[in-house]
Amino acid sequence: MKKVLHRAWAEIDLSALAHNVESVKKVLPQNTQFMAVVKANAYGHGDEAVCKKLLELGVSWFAVSNLEEALSVRKICPNAEIFILGYTPPECAADIAKYNIIQGVMSSSYAKELCTNANAPIRCHIKLDTGMGRIGFQSKDTEACVNELLPLFDMEMLSIEGIYTHFAVADSEIPCDVEYTKMQEKRIFNVYDRLAECGHKLQHIHCMNSAASIVRPNERCTLARIGIIMYGLLPNYPVELPIELKPVMTFKSVISQVKDVFEGDCISYGRTYTASETRKVATVTVGYADGYARLLSSKGYALVHGKKCPILGRVCMDQLMLDVTEISELVQSGDEVTLFGNCEITADKLASLYGTIGYEIVCGISKRVPRIVIE
Repeated sequence: MKKVLHRAWAEIDLSALAHNVESVKKVLPQNTQFMAVVKANAYGHGDEAVCKKLLELGVSWFAVSNLEEALSVRKICPNAEIFILGYTPPECAADIAKYNIIQGVMSSSYAKELCTNANAPIRCHIKLDTGMGRIGFQSKDTEACVNELLPLFDMEMLSIEGIYTHFAVADSEIPCDVEYTKMQEKRIFNVYDRLAECGHKLQHIHCMNSAASIVRPNERCTLARIGIIMYGLLPNYPVELPIELKPVMTFKSVISQVKDVFEGDCISYGRTYTASETRKVATVTVGYADGYARLLSSKGYALVHGKKCPILGRVCMDQLMLDVTEISELVQSGDEVTLFGNCEITADKLASLYGTIGYEIVCGISKRVPRIVIE
């Protein structure tokens, strides 16, 4: 790969993406289709490159968060099935139908508003709240839930094709959490089966997310929503999964200057670091405006010539400083710095340093950071 002439960039390894997709497909039940979750610009990886590669890999279902994301994916994937997981303003009902998007419906009032604004039938899946407490029809009481859902099937502007829910703790190995996931699963299948008894046999049912697809695949699910593991990260770090994953994004930058600091010298805003002895310090051209969190000040590390080098002082908007004393003879201006990725410092490990998750790390890489696609 030729040298990248940027101050900071994210390399997107499509071979790693392909590896992850194929690894997941091997453990899915035979009749369960792969639904790629590409919301938030494909978790920060860039929806165009990711979606094109997924099409090559035979993926035909895509899940997004909102209409804007759906329309972006539609331009890339003109014939794919695109599903909106959450809310779309009812006033946009005509566009949902026009672009053949499948909309999640989470309440009776929302269904009515969609129908009022629609000029053609809207394809939809019904969202059940089985224990996430976020959006969806309450499903604790199967009969009450079904009685609330039945009038939706009489709405001429709704074409109900499926039902879905979202697990809260499918990524947990704690016994009470495992039982909670089983309870959620039971609730959605109870409603699905009761609707079938009432004459409404739905084409699709889906509840498996990344974790559930691997640790508790259910052959009754027609779709599996695969998100974070597709990008090579763990749903619940450090809990491992029984498949090999390869991080797709590697975040890099360069050194702009190398200098000596002496005993008593201070580094960065707030003077939170004062040298106790002579150190070799490298300034790196990346900061929190690029998505490298300020909370990693004096906590994070980066790789320079394969060596973990600690951050000194506060992360600035556009720059940070590393202690490169141990490799001082090797380091010079223009050297490449790896902040996280398919290396010793994964996004999951970095996230654990300041109490967050790998999802937030990759989604937070800002627009001003170019995505460099590696085939």
